[in-house]
Amino acid sequence: MAKEKTLYVCNECGGSSTRWLGKCPSCNAWNSLVETVAEAPSGSKNRLSSSPKGLAPASELTVLSEIEATDVERTPTGLSELDRVLGGGIVEGGVVLIGGDPGIGKSTLLLQALDALQRANLSTLYVTGEESGAQVALRSRRLGLDNSQVKVLAEIQLEKILATLDAKRPAIAVIDSIQTVYSDQLSSAPGSVAQVRECAAHLTRAAKASGVAIVLVGHVTKEGALAGPRVLEHMVDTVLYFEGDTHSSYRLIRAIKNRFGAVNEIGVFAMTEKGLKGVSNPSAIFLSQHSQPVPGSCVLVTLEGTRPLLVEIQALVDSGGPSPRRLSVGLDRDRLAMLLAVLHRHAGVSCADQDVFVNAVGGVRIGEPAADLAVLLAIASSLRGKALPQGFLAFGEVGLAGEVRPAPRGQERLKEAAKLGFKIAIVPKANLPKKSDSSLAKALEGMTIHPVERIEEALEVVRSL
Repeated sequence: MAKEKTLYVCNECGGSSTRWLGKCPSCNAWNSLVETVAEAPSGSKNRLSSSPKGLAPASELTVLSEIEATDVERTPTGLSELDRVLGGGIVEGGVVLIGGDPGIGKSTLLLQALDALQRANLSTLYVTGEESGAQVALRSRRLGLDNSQVKVLAEIQLEKILATLDAKRPAIAVIDSIQTVYSDQLSSAPGSVAQVRECAAHLTRAAKASGVAIVLVGHVTKEGALAGPRVLEHMVDTVLYFEGDTHSSYRLIRAIKNRFGAVNEIGVFAMTEKGLKGVSNPSAIFLSQHSQPVPGSCVLVTLEGTRPLLVEIQALVDSGGPSPRRLSVGLDRDRLAMLLAVLHRHAGVSCADQDVFVNAVGGVRIGEPAADLAVLLAIASSLRGKALPQGFLAFGEVGLAGEVRPAPRGQERLKEAAKLGFKIAIVPKANLPKKSDSSLAKALEGMTIHPVERIEEALEVVRSL
């Protein structure tokens, strides 16, 4: 019996090699080559002839201005936080990829969404490759989805799934998960790079041709990235990450790609006995409930997509040894080291012999530089042992020259803070609200705003409060 030929395919870019290499020759990623069975060449491959007769006819060209473009129609899922991340709802023919750690709640969320859609008289289909139909039914009863009419198909063969989609034509179908689906046309095992890539490509083409919205559930690696080839994320229209600590009841769903809406939107859910419930005021999660102000704590108004969120930044400065530690949770560690250098050089506050620990409360990750000012004020507060006033907040980017730069959409940040009862704010001078805007002035009534241009000015304002 002839030995099957094997190829080594890159998980990152899909490139292949005849032998294992430590680094992918296509994208230079390390340890990304995975062994897979090479497919036998098909005897019916088309070969281009040297004569023009062997070429396919040219496709018809269309001028961009002549193409009719209309806004896509969206179907709300019944879960407001999920709709926010999707950009308003499910799009006809759209393909969504959602990934997250095992047990985080992906299947629970999608089953709840399908049940809400079918109760709105839409045809739905749940394709499960990891569980039996009885297990799905047990979960629906635990979630309180009584008398649910969601159609369930326990199948992992791609051809049968495509035939069911073509015959039933549901409005939305969930494939849980793409790593369990396999095609008879390929000899490699389910979950391999070749199978995941080809099955996702066939399902995407079926969605575009039939108008069925398809949601693919994807596994993640131990690093937290979506498993399978990187091309999987390029194929689909929307990529969502489901995040959260399994020891906490709160979950975040984040859009990192969306062809039909804004990216970096987040939805916040709370895991309850009856499934996932949307959290309408997520700022309450990320603010600690102190009876009295404590040193080392500063509230920041950050933006996640279009949503302003109030997050508490906590800092602890403690005496260190000859090699002081710089540790941050939820913030960039390299940026923390840069901010400490700015604090020393331009404000005369030295932490060279101190351990510095910074944490964003609630497990949220902050990537925008508008958190710089709040981080520095929290560090200075902890170092001095003096708490910032009650109802105090700050935001702004800090440059290497010590200047405080404006943050985008500063007025929306201030309005969100005023809505939650904050009274004192230190903001970049460019974000100071205009006096001519009467509606904004009314919304910010009772709030004292201190505009600053440099970090030393911000520290001087804090000392005077």
